[in-house]
Amino acid sequence: MKPFSWSVKKDRFLLKASGYLIGQDLLIAIWGGTHPHIGAVGLAVPRPSLRNKRKTSASSSVLTLLGHKEDVTVKLVSEALASALKKNVVVTAGIHWDNLKTEEIEVIVKMTERLTEMIIEKIKKAAR
Repeated sequence: MKPFSWSVKKDRFLLKASGYLIGQDLLIAIWGGTHPHIGAVGLAVPRPSLRNKRKTSASSSVLTLLGHKEDVTVKLVSEALASALKKNVVVTAGIHWDNLKTEEIEVIVKMTERLTEMIIEKIKKAAR
């Protein structure tokens, strides 16, 4: 297993991720905020796109702990990683800050998108 780590910071927000290549598969944990935890787990598997068989898409399954909202995050991130990297991917996420404003949630979403791009870049480099 080869370990990897990433982080993204904007204003008062810091998101971290760590991951492992386990054979041909990828395991990623994403956390941040005042109470990092595991709020949801997503598993995505690459497959040919339903619209264009020459492109790779992904199908996913998600488990969410009661009262948590990271289900959207793990679904989007695991599917993006599986599609781009053509690997089976498991993503856990637990991100929490109290009393976020709508614009702060948008910042965190953008940070998560950037973190996903960084993961793709690093894993592609490692595969060369």
